[in-house]
Amino acid sequence: IPCLCSGASCLLCRCCPNSKNSTVTRLIYAFLLLLSTVLACIMLAPGMEEQLKKIPGFCDDGLHTQIPHLDGFVSCDVFVGYRAVYRVSFAMAVFFFLLSLLMIEVKTSNDPRASIHNGFWFFKIAAIVAIMVGAFYIPEGPFTRAWFWIGVSGAFCFILIQLVLLVDFAHSWNESWVEKMEEGNSKCWYAALLSCTSLFYALSLVFVVLFYVFYTKPDDCTENKFFISFNMILCIAVSIVSILPKVQEHQPRSGLLQSSVITLYTMYLTWAAMSNEPERNCNPSLLNIITQIAAPTAVPANATVPPATPAPPKSLQWWDAQSVVGLVIFVLCLLYSSIRSSSNSQVNKLTLSGSDTAFLEEPAGTGSVAAEEGEVRRVTDNEKDGVQYSYTFFHFMLFLASLYIMMTLTNWYSPDADFKTMTSKWPAVWVKITSSWVCLLLYLWTLVAPLVLTNRDFS
Repeated sequence: IPCLCSGASCLLCRCCPNSKNSTVTRLIYAFLLLLSTVLACIMLAPGMEEQLKKIPGFCDDGLHTQIPHLDGFVSCDVFVGYRAVYRVSFAMAVFFFLLSLLMIEVKTSNDPRASIHNGFWFFKIAAIVAIMVGAFYIPEGPFTRAWFWIGVSGAFCFILIQLVLLVDFAHSWNESWVEKMEEGNSKCWYAALLSCTSLFYALSLVFVVLFYVFYTKPDDCTENKFFISFNMILCIAVSIVSILPKVQEHQPRSGLLQSSVITLYTMYLTWAAMSNEPERNCNPSLLNIITQIAAPTAVPANATVPPATPAPPKSLQWWDAQSVVGLVIFVLCLLYSSIRSSSNSQVNKLTLSGSDTAFLEEPAGTGSVAAEEGEVRRVTDNEKDGVQYSYTFFHFMLFLASLYIMMTLTNWYSPDADFKTMTSKWPAVWVKITSSWVCLLLYLWTLVAPLVLTNRDFS
């Protein structure tokens, strides 16, 4: 109990290395969010609807409650799991949003509010559980509709944060390999850099071809044709800009590796947008695509062509390919933002961080002294002179991440959407495709900003 009520330092045992309070706290919050994600996934597991329908307001008339305005097509147990995910995500979002408000203007760890941020874990976990339990008794109706639009807006913002994290990762990767190339064995590191860049561009090109094959029709799917073509042109444009002599002069570290990562991420957003399209003819499921690849397409001349059948409805499960990929990217970005601590990091600029040293780096002499004296390894408070990141922005980012997880696990489900597919109609499509354009514009701005704002230091 003392460990749970005090700071994060007590949560580490003797076998753990000396760490910094700023990093350990972020990892614990990230772990809490990952636990809530696992809980939300459990709510969608087969068989859970039998228990969830017992909650008042979820299925008032029993298992086979029908939706009146849809002519009784869908029973309540089909979407009760989505309602549960909304409640779990609501609890986590409220928790992180309240903490973000509470931590405004915290400058050092000497602030009494900093101890709330870095400790009192027992009480914070109890608060999460209490909010989560209470959320399940919120009545249906305006809550679900309002929370859907809040979720769409928050998920859009978190997609942009993912871009910043990916750009920072690509910059760090490029700088690390360029430094090693300058230190020695330049041919080997240059070949590795060129190989990764070529691989990302090759994957992007393969995806573009697959998009045209499976997500467009000769006389249909005009929107998909526009999305694919327009994003491909934008990706080519930013790649060319990244290697222009003027840009290289002001930003010698920028190059095609970063552009290739952004191009691949843009292709993912394009695919995610098309995967939410309500037109089943232009949005085949992964199973249908695999079937088309495996089945022979040639029809004998004397064979009778069977009449066209409508595309089968998409699976009502959340674990389709698009959701799984989105979940993996979310987890990687969340962990990266929690351990990234380089002082020139784009993440630190995003989170308004101060200077920080490398992750798990021991202060001079403390590790050896502790080892000699046999003391328990603890977390060093490195924020007495100033916080290493903005507490408010960090919690606000986790608030947005909670909303992103909610929308991902529910396939961007809307209360007013077509329940035959359990996905949102066009709002999710335009949110995702617009986010891809904003992402490309943000990356383009990072390239040309030093040329436009010559009086500012972008190093």
